[in-house]
Amino acid sequence: MRFLPRILLALTLAASQTAFGHAVVTHNSLKLKPVPVNQASQVELSFNSKVELDLSEVFLVSAGDVMTSISASPGAKPGQVLLDLPALAPGEYAIKLKIFAADGHLSEDLLRFFVKEPK
Repeated sequence: MRFLPRILLALTLAASQTAFGHAVVTHNSLKLKPVPVNQASQVELSFNSKVELDLSEVFLVSAGDVMTSISASPGAKPGQVLLDLPALAPGEYAIKLKIFAADGHLSEDLLRFFVKEPK
């Protein structure tokens, strides 16, 4: 029984290192600024760690689960990524991310969004 606290501490530390090894989206501009109708635009993402864009993949997912590769470039800050979206018609879309953190861990995420006509 006296070793139980040490074992729990070791498990907690191991779990926390695993959680911090993945690139997690901490901010995305889709929440603040809607994607304009029929105009090319840019989405800004911020991650909790540096990312390796050369090893990462980013796709635009449209109706019928059609996936189109989109370009991603580094932003001005560490962990910041800029995505170039083509002109989009009104509808439901998603950005599918397969991002490698600088430490080599792969993270996947799906960011859903709508393109709507202005009211």
